[in-house]
Amino acid sequence: MFPTYEHYKQERAALIDRDRSLRADYAQVFSETELKADRIVRSIRTAEAASIWGAKHPEIAHPFPGMEFLTGRSIIVKTKLFEILSKMPKGALLHVHLDATVNAKTLLGLALEEPAMHVRVPQRLTRDNIASVLMEFKALPRGMVTDSESYMYGLTGAGYAPNTWVPLRAARETFDVNLGGPEGFDLWVVGVLSIDPSEAYGTHNTVDKIWEKFASIFQVSGGLIYFAPVWRKYLYEFLRSSVEDGISYIEARAMFFMEYMVGEDGMQNVPHREWLLMFDEVQNALKEELKQQARESEFIGARIIYTTLRFITTEELDWYCEDCISLKKEFPHLIAGFDLAGPENILLPLIDYAEGLLRFRERQREEGVDIPLILHAGETCGDGTHADMNLYDAVLLGSQRIGHGFSLVKHPKLMEACREKGILIEVCPISNEVLRLTSAMPMHPLPILMNNGIPIAISSDDPGVFGNVGLTFDMYQVLVSSEVTGLATLRELARDSLKYSTLGPKDKEEALDSWQRHWEIFVEWVADLSS
Repeated sequence: MFPTYEHYKQERAALIDRDRSLRADYAQVFSETELKADRIVRSIRTAEAASIWGAKHPEIAHPFPGMEFLTGRSIIVKTKLFEILSKMPKGALLHVHLDATVNAKTLLGLALEEPAMHVRVPQRLTRDNIASVLMEFKALPRGMVTDSESYMYGLTGAGYAPNTWVPLRAARETFDVNLGGPEGFDLWVVGVLSIDPSEAYGTHNTVDKIWEKFASIFQVSGGLIYFAPVWRKYLYEFLRSSVEDGISYIEARAMFFMEYMVGEDGMQNVPHREWLLMFDEVQNALKEELKQQARESEFIGARIIYTTLRFITTEELDWYCEDCISLKKEFPHLIAGFDLAGPENILLPLIDYAEGLLRFRERQREEGVDIPLILHAGETCGDGTHADMNLYDAVLLGSQRIGHGFSLVKHPKLMEACREKGILIEVCPISNEVLRLTSAMPMHPLPILMNNGIPIAISSDDPGVFGNVGLTFDMYQVLVSSEVTGLATLRELARDSLKYSTLGPKDKEEALDSWQRHWEIFVEWVADLSS
């Protein structure tokens, strides 16, 4: 006996219901205002899929919602949906690398304010080599550079001697007019410090190739960022722009690989503790500014995930762990966790550091501190490669959250473990796409993670490099790439970002309460859009 069509439809609805029962947005209680706002957002998404993404764009061959971000960004910013999401209270930003949080043009502007900042290149710049030459930046002690001719020739003059330091301002002012003059200099620097569509989707369209470009950016930008006067202004710009985008709390990965930063005197003599003092001073100054504007509830604060690189030796790991413990004891309110970063496909796997990380846990017990591991793992397309296998070690080592976890969907038992243990995955949609783990957002494994009930926080990873500063762009890409996902889903993602942060119970409760108040104001505004 075949079922009736009515019975068939009931079975179908029940199967869909069971299939989605593990999602964070399943069986949650939503107010009438939230449901109305959700319907409005879905309606706008549907309309813009046809009217905007379905329209012809001369500069873009095949536009579609969730397409390659660097190409589609110019369309995204024109949408009503993007405007709505830009006003959304987003909770916490849990995965972002501090030395890639401010866009390249702004960073260059900050550096140009500092007379001590210099630049050099290995050969005189010409039209033939400018696309391939990398510059080096460095703040030099007053009076160290005495070659006045280098000022006159700049980087493009016939008399420029290779590897000669030139004051940054002078290099810009003397830039050859045939290469664009000062504006050409800006374009050159910004091009080196960011990834453009032609690179991500053309010349560097594989994971290994794009990582070469990606790594070169940090080699160059460090000379600008890790100079104390720039560092302070850089931190302020990052925190300010985050607040303006609706982010109320941040746990940023700070790279402590270098033992010292360059100080105002041009000497590399600023230790890690001074980095944290500046971080605290800057965020406290921002909090005071917001308080004066009656906006103090918009920013809870920011903390640091101590991070170093995966090519250090196991012996060096012990030094960094001890340094982290020392900083945690002096700045218990600032150190949120510990991580090892870098291209997983290339650098050492977690198993090589497992013994040292277990020893780190024991040293914490001895010193009376708690520094959770918050490890990068599974940022790969591999299946059974050492990068993919890092996920097993992250779970077994007790990582409180996992950064990226892109290949996690290949491992049913690990997904089950993450769900049962409450291990949140810090998903970085735009980063994963630009770094070629997926071709576009509709192919991203995020829905698989969500449908398996794994806690998720949407993050931006390296927004200064990708042009996705804040969280609005990543939220947008997630929303337009799934018919299941709606505003109600984004509510749960934002809540989980705070719920799975390293804030203490009291601070977490206050953060969630504050976020809820802002959320209610936001959905009221969205619900009124149809009026």
